[in-house]
Amino acid sequence: MKKILVANRGEIAIRVMTTARKMGIKTVAIYSTVDRNAPHVKFADEAVCIGEAPSNQSYLLGSKIIEVAKQLHVDAIHPGYGFLSENADFAEEVEKNNIIFIGPKSKAIKVMGSKLAAKDAVKAYDIPMVPGIDEAITDVAKAKTIASEIGFPILIKASAGGGGKGMRVVEEEKDLESQMNRAISEATSAFGDGSVFIEKYVASPRHIEIQVMADSHGNVVHLFERECSVQRRHQKVVEEAPSAVLSPELRSKMGEAAVKVAKACDYLGAGTVEFLLDENHNFYFLEMNTRLQVEHPVTELITGTDLVALQIKVARGEKLPIQQEDLSIQGHALELRVYAEDPLNDFLPSVGHLDTYQLPVGEGIRVDNGFEEGMDIPIYYDPMLSKLITYGKTREEAIQLMIKAIDNYIIKGVQTTLPFGKFVCEHEAFRSGNFDTHFVKKYFIPDTIQSAMEEEAKIAALIAMKQYIEDQKTLRIPTL
Repeated sequence: MKKILVANRGEIAIRVMTTARKMGIKTVAIYSTVDRNAPHVKFADEAVCIGEAPSNQSYLLGSKIIEVAKQLHVDAIHPGYGFLSENADFAEEVEKNNIIFIGPKSKAIKVMGSKLAAKDAVKAYDIPMVPGIDEAITDVAKAKTIASEIGFPILIKASAGGGGKGMRVVEEEKDLESQMNRAISEATSAFGDGSVFIEKYVASPRHIEIQVMADSHGNVVHLFERECSVQRRHQKVVEEAPSAVLSPELRSKMGEAAVKVAKACDYLGAGTVEFLLDENHNFYFLEMNTRLQVEHPVTELITGTDLVALQIKVARGEKLPIQQEDLSIQGHALELRVYAEDPLNDFLPSVGHLDTYQLPVGEGIRVDNGFEEGMDIPIYYDPMLSKLITYGKTREEAIQLMIKAIDNYIIKGVQTTLPFGKFVCEHEAFRSGNFDTHFVKKYFIPDTIQSAMEEEAKIAALIAMKQYIEDQKTLRIPTL
């Protein structure tokens, strides 16, 4: 493998290219017209404009990307996450054109891309699942019967869903029909597939996922868990590894279950098996993400591995260089997704110009970044600027370092999730480890951030004034 095309943009494109460069592999970037001067374009050995700004006219043009790859004699395509990373047809087309797809085979993507097909695939492996039905329905009368059997509250979920779309919690039977119709409608418009299924709603769940890696020689390992319970709109914002609540026994059981899920679909490469953990520490299989996750850096830091390097090695047919017994957890890592969003205004996107953009540096601080000072943030894509990751010997150390790093991350021109990250790290529920996926709903009051920001501004102004007075004293030349 001498040349890789990265079919993505921003921080993940740079992340993949960084490892490729270390491995002596040349890289090709693709970009849309609005990303012409983006850092990932400058970082690559070669770069090709793929189309106009909207992603359906650029980063989602699978056939065009493959044509570019062929013209530039590319050996492999890495899809990153998002865009085409979980598109089975794209993976299949890449394979048909004799280019290596750095990811699972299209069959595994297809199976795990449907929540119902995924549940069906792992049935024989004795993996715990949330009580519910294993078929798609649109019949409200049937839904009422099932709901009364498993008991309210229930969760209606789109089979082809993700990112919280087509998902509805129903507390009482009287709301079932309207919520089901809304879920079907939302799923149809978001995914072109209105099929939904019903399962018991786990009231206070934690979102725990297990990183797996598989080669083409039958070896599958898990690289422990990530805690992803701090979310807004069913999207993760703060992630950590390991989880504060898993015992070694539970960790081992969940790891073994994740390996079984990977084997159930003949998996290849990096994947993530997601579980719900209830208040009694029972875990249930949710789904499998057939790609590298946004939050993969926390796993890299606690295991001392480079997941992208492992992806490349197994994609080119090599055996995994690690076995399960070689892996252990060292220290603790925390990640904050730095979005251009306004936490004071329901996390709505805050697009604009990066007037000031200064990254924190120091031991135990890692920033996977996709932007630079002076850039505009395009409205066409996910508003994530970077990922701020901290690593310490203990959870407390990683949290304190995160607070310090947030303070030293200077962004002016747009609102970001940095103040929210600080709020989380300073909150007693998070620090104690006693929290679940309802953290934002339970504890987040935007006014708290507003007050803290005003207080910090006041202190900064007082310090500046004091310094000014001191400077004036020094500058005064004594008269004779």
